[in-house]
Amino acid sequence: MPAELLIGPLLRRVVGTRATVWVETSGPAVVTVRTADGATGSAPTFSAYEHHYALVVVAGLTPGSATSYEVLLDDQVVWPLPDGRFPPSLIRTRTADDLDQPVRLVFGSCRETTQHATTRRLPPDALDAYARRLLAAPERADRPDLLVLLGDQVYADETSPTVRRLLKRRRRRPEGAPATQVVTFDEYTKLYLESWRDPEIRWLFSTVPSVMIFDDHEVIDDWNTSASWRADMREQPWWAERITSGLASYWVYQHLGNLDPDEIAADPLYAKVTAAGDATSVLHEFGRRVDTEADLAHDTERWRAVQYQWSYSLDLGRTRLVMLDNRCSRVLEPTRRAMLPAGEWAWFLDRAHGVYDHLVVGSSLPWLLPPGIHHVESWNEKLADSRRPWVAGLAEKLRRGIDLEHWAAFRRSFEALGALFARLGSGTPGAPDDRKGSGPAYPPPASISVLSGDVHHSYVARARFTDAAVRTPVHQLTCSPLHNQVPAGLRPLMRLGWSAGPSGVTRALARSAGVRRPSVRWRKLAGPYFGNAVATLTHSGRASEVVIEGTTSDGHLREVARQQLATAD
Repeated sequence: MPAELLIGPLLRRVVGTRATVWVETSGPAVVTVRTADGATGSAPTFSAYEHHYALVVVAGLTPGSATSYEVLLDDQVVWPLPDGRFPPSLIRTRTADDLDQPVRLVFGSCRETTQHATTRRLPPDALDAYARRLLAAPERADRPDLLVLLGDQVYADETSPTVRRLLKRRRRRPEGAPATQVVTFDEYTKLYLESWRDPEIRWLFSTVPSVMIFDDHEVIDDWNTSASWRADMREQPWWAERITSGLASYWVYQHLGNLDPDEIAADPLYAKVTAAGDATSVLHEFGRRVDTEADLAHDTERWRAVQYQWSYSLDLGRTRLVMLDNRCSRVLEPTRRAMLPAGEWAWFLDRAHGVYDHLVVGSSLPWLLPPGIHHVESWNEKLADSRRPWVAGLAEKLRRGIDLEHWAAFRRSFEALGALFARLGSGTPGAPDDRKGSGPAYPPPASISVLSGDVHHSYVARARFTDAAVRTPVHQLTCSPLHNQVPAGLRPLMRLGWSAGPSGVTRALARSAGVRRPSVRWRKLAGPYFGNAVATLTHSGRASEVVIEGTTSDGHLREVARQQLATAD
C-alpha cells in the first residue's frame, strides 16, 4: 500500500537558497520536495516507534522569490491536496544584499487542540483565526517571515476527549500511568496528529516558516520546578517512560526543524537516527540520557562534555533571534538556581554579542512579570534556600502549589539577563565569557525584545535601567494563550500585580526576607489582555513595533494593543 502524508508539510527554515520541509508519513518512502522553478530536495524517511518521518533540504532556490512547491512520496504527488481548497504553499526567499527589508515575526504560545471545545468553552483559536485571515489574502504585503511558537504546542497532561478515548482502550501502559495523560511516544504522536492536521493550521505551517521551543506541558505541568520536584517525580513508576518519550517526541516533531541545513548535517543524533533501520532504541536512549544530564547542570565541566543543547539562534536580515530553553537544562540546586547552566549561558552570551539592528530573545517564560508577582517569586526563592528545614519545606510547597518558577524565582539569571541587556544597550565592551571589558564593543542595537508566553495573558512592558548610558529600548512582549484561557478568578490578581499598592506590599515582603531590590525596573505599556491572542513584531530598518490581536466571538482578529518599541534614527 503506498505511503500517505499524515502530517505536513511543515516549512521550517529558509536559509539563503535552501529550505527545510518536515513530514510524517504512514509508511517508508522517499520524500521529494519540488518547486515550480526547479529547486528540489529528497530524503528517505527514518523510522522510530513504528512511525515514519523525513526532513528534506531543498536546495537551489532563487533569491528574492516566492515559488510554489509540491511534495511527492515515491514519485506520487501528495501535496497540495487535490481538493483545491487552499492557495498554493509557497517558499519565499530573501536576497542576500537586501538587509533592510522588513522582518515580521508572528508569535504566541499555549495552544490546546480545538477539540477541547467539546468539553471546555474556550474562546476561538487565535492561530486558526490568523491562518484564515492569511488564506483570505495570501499575497498580502505584510506576510510574516517567521512563526515563533513559544511553548505548550501540545498538552500531554490535558488531553481532548478523542485522545482520552484512545488512552482508555490501551491495555499496555506503564503501571500507575495517569488515565487521561499521554505517557508513551506513540501516545504523543496522537497529540501532534490531532493538532497539526487542522486544515487551516496545516496550510499555515506549509507556507510560513516556523521555529518552536517547549514549555512545561509538552511534558507535564511545572516540569523541573525544583530539585525536590524531580526527586518526587522519579518515584512514580510511569515517569521514566513519560520523560523519555516527551523529550524524544519533542526532538522529532519540533526541535529537528529548528536547525538550519548545516546544523542538521552536523547533528550526531540526526546521523544516528537516519542511519538506523529502526531508530526506536536510539531515540529512547537519547530521551533517557538528556533527562539524566539535567542533574549535571550545576557542574560546568561535565555539562559541557555531555549536554544536548535545545537553545538555538538564527538571523533574519538585520534581526537576530535567540531561542532559550527555559525548562530542560535548569540548574535546580538550592542557592545555585539558574535558568541556564553555565555552559549554555556562555553560548547565549556569544550569540547575544554581534552586529545587528534588533535582538529578539525567545523565552517561554516571561523575564518581566507583573511586579507584584515578581516580588512574591523572589521572596519564595529566598525562603526555599533557608537553612531552616521547616522554612525551606513550606516555601517549596508554595513554589509548587502556585507555580512560582519564572525568571524571578531564578534570581541570579534574572539579574544576569538584565545586566547583559544593559551592557548591550550601552555598547559596553563584553565577551562570551562575560568578563567585563575583555571583549570588543559593538554598536547598541536599535531594540531588544523578549518574546514570551506561559502566563495566559498578553502585555507589553518596558525595562528601565539606572545607567543613563543604556540607549537601547528593552521590552518584554508576552502573548499567551493562542487557544486556552486563564480562570476568571485569577484575572483580578494578575491586574493587581501591575498596581503600585499591591506591588509595594509584595516588595516589602521580599525585602523582609533579605531580597535586594531588582537592578532593573519596568512599567506596563499595554495590557493585560486575557483573551486568545496572536502578536506580530515588525522590524523596519531600525524601527520596531508590536501589534497584539485577540479573537472575536465569531473567530476573527481585532487589534487590542499596538506599541511603538523603537523609532528610526
